[in-house]
This record gives sequence, C-alpha cells and structure tokens, in this order.
Amino acid sequence: MSWLPGLLFAGTALAALGWLRRRFLVVTVSGPSMEPTFHDGDRLLAVRRPAASLRTGQVVVADLHTRLPGAADGPAAAAGRQSGHRRVIKRIGAVAGEPVPPGVDAAPTVPPGMVVLLGDNPSASVDSRQYGYVAAEQVIAVVLRRLR
Repeated sequence: MSWLPGLLFAGTALAALGWLRRRFLVVTVSGPSMEPTFHDGDRLLAVRRPAASLRTGQVVVADLHTRLPGAADGPAAAAGRQSGHRRVIKRIGAVAGEPVPPGVDAAPTVPPGMVVLLGDNPSASVDSRQYGYVAAEQVIAVVLRRLR
C-alpha cells in the first residue's frame, strides 16, 4: 500500500495536465501577417473561449476547415490541405452586428454567427479581405500573451 499515494499523485497530475491541454493552446506565428504585434517564430499562449465571448480587437487562433481562396502556398498550406484545416492567427476586426470594415464586404453589418479576421500587416496578410467572413465557431482560442 506504500505505492498508493504515488499513484494518486500521478493520477491527479495527469488529470491536471489534461485539463490544461484542453483549456490552453501554444501556437507559433508563421509569416509576417501580424507584424508589428507578433513576428514570425513568436510563440503565443492562447486560451480556448466560447464563440459568444469574442470581442473586436482580440487576437485569436482560428481553425479554418477548408483551403480558402487567396491562401498562400507553401509547406504550411500543404500541411493544411492534408489535415483538412489551416490554423491562422488574426485580429478580430468585427463581430456579428457590427459595421463591416472597409475592403471586406459591401454589407453594412457582419452577419449573425460570423466574424471578420484581419492581419495587422494588411500588405502581407491573407484574411477576411480575401476570403470573407469566418464562422465564429471556427475561432478556437484567444491569445493571452507572447511566451518568449
């Protein structure tokens, strides 16, 4: 029975690790689309949040389930095609019911259940200006901070 406390500690540690992995996400910036806020190679800590809590101005991680028109080619894009999704880091430009930012669409407001995702570096970003609205449910996490 001397092994029981160690087993309980290990079980508790594994449960805590599982909770952390379901709640938090570490992502690496790839490319210049979020400069000057974040740079290629920056590692970011993000927390998973429900779509209803999204706000304009938040930097988020979105899981775009399909290859979008205008998306860049290269190893990352090829990996996205193979796995059926492509993760992006962008800033929320507008949420449902808010005015549509210039260059995204001619509609006056963002439709229900959708968001506008924009890169901080428009000249080097493929975002909602090219592929339009993104379903709010495809936003999987909100960036909290840079890790390094």
